[in-house]
Amino acid sequence: MQAYQNQEIKIYNSLSGKKEVFKPINDGYVGMYSCGPTVYSNVHLGNVRTFMSFDMIYRYLLHIGFKVRYVRNITDAGHLTDDADTGEDKIAKKARLEKIEPMEVVQRYTVDFHNILNKLNFLPVSIEPTATGHIIEQIEIIKTIIDKGLAYEVNGSVYFDVLKYNETKTYGILSKRNVEDLIHNTRTLDGQSDKKNPQDFALWKKAEPQHIMRWPSPWSDGFPGWHLECTAMSTKYLGEKFDIHGGGMDLKFPHHECEIAQAEACNDESPVNYWMHANMLIMNGKKMAKSTGNFILPNQIFSGDNEHITKAFAPSVARFFMLQAHYRSILDFTNNGLLASEKGFHRLMDAINNIDNLSPSEDSSLDVDAWRQKCYDAMNDDFNSPILIAHLFDASKYINQIKEGKATITKLHLELLKTTMHQFTFDVLGLENVSKSEVGTDKLSSAVDLLIRLRQDARANKDFALSDKIRDELAEAGIHLKDGKDGTSFSTN
Repeated sequence: MQAYQNQEIKIYNSLSGKKEVFKPINDGYVGMYSCGPTVYSNVHLGNVRTFMSFDMIYRYLLHIGFKVRYVRNITDAGHLTDDADTGEDKIAKKARLEKIEPMEVVQRYTVDFHNILNKLNFLPVSIEPTATGHIIEQIEIIKTIIDKGLAYEVNGSVYFDVLKYNETKTYGILSKRNVEDLIHNTRTLDGQSDKKNPQDFALWKKAEPQHIMRWPSPWSDGFPGWHLECTAMSTKYLGEKFDIHGGGMDLKFPHHECEIAQAEACNDESPVNYWMHANMLIMNGKKMAKSTGNFILPNQIFSGDNEHITKAFAPSVARFFMLQAHYRSILDFTNNGLLASEKGFHRLMDAINNIDNLSPSEDSSLDVDAWRQKCYDAMNDDFNSPILIAHLFDASKYINQIKEGKATITKLHLELLKTTMHQFTFDVLGLENVSKSEVGTDKLSSAVDLLIRLRQDARANKDFALSDKIRDELAEAGIHLKDGKDGTSFSTN
């Protein structure tokens, strides 16, 4: 019997607004999709928090024996600057400002995204598809929706007809908005739009002459709407109906609402059984925003190079800090919060490192089996990582008491305690056993990463003299750079 058959997981389903017992479509298998980054800038810390939540969920499902296909996309086209149907493509705008090719922008920030996730010890996803790699699939979906009378073409652009769809389905079922309210709260079309109704959204946009990123279609040379890519990629790799779709709370409307409408228009059924949304990350009680200066990048946490924090923090400390809040709770990023998490993290690591030094006794003063089940109960209750961490701290206290001769444990329970601590700390939460003495090494890594980014910028600006100088002077210091297809790495041998 697989371990998952002994566990009843309850998931808060955004679609129903309540916790539901998780029942996968196919026994033993889970299909999970989460919305990935739009790669036009360094990955936002708030997005990292969302991706981390689903990495933790992925880890737990694997831990209890499920076979999981986890798909997370890369948006490399079609995401316009106002998150709707007007403005420039975010990637094309960045390319225009920096006078480089759009795919250079995509490559640069995809590498940055992967570097950050690797530092934070994310598991690789099963499939990481791109929007530009699935243009054909998106065009075919548009054809189907047009054939069913739920989309229309105007001047080379194609729009989803929300009011027509709403005659038989419910647009707003996820976000709990109704079309009448949307009509009331939407400005009247000014005559410049091709849409029949303000609520309609683009499936395909005709490219203006200056638009760099374009593909041929039956309607025009253009590009797909932002919402369409996730429908195309999720259904291609997970089927017309799959188990879990995740993302940030900010994507619930309109992005995920549009995904539901598109998939139902194509396949006549709701595409996802469990919709999961991670809450936002704020900083010092306020929204994170570059415009106000209330902002920090992940690498700045690792290097300490930011006015909002007093020192550098290891990636595992940052991960531990984020997982101490439930994924559906707002998380306030503060220096004091990081300092407290760092102390707690090292206390947990010290306890785990002390397990091998404990001497077993004839009896146990703690029911280790019951404690172990509490760890599973916490994760089974909508992946409650803060409650799990509280149980791990209870075990840490118990370990210290055994060490001091104030508690006892049998040999069998000692093995169970050690295994469980390792499984939940390292396999499920994804923490790494970083000691206080290793933090200096982490600072070195952060400093070299900064120089690597400066070298990448120099090369992008064709300043090869500076690029070579950075490489050569690092080599003289015993730090050797290696350029590869996934970016630049370094070694100190």
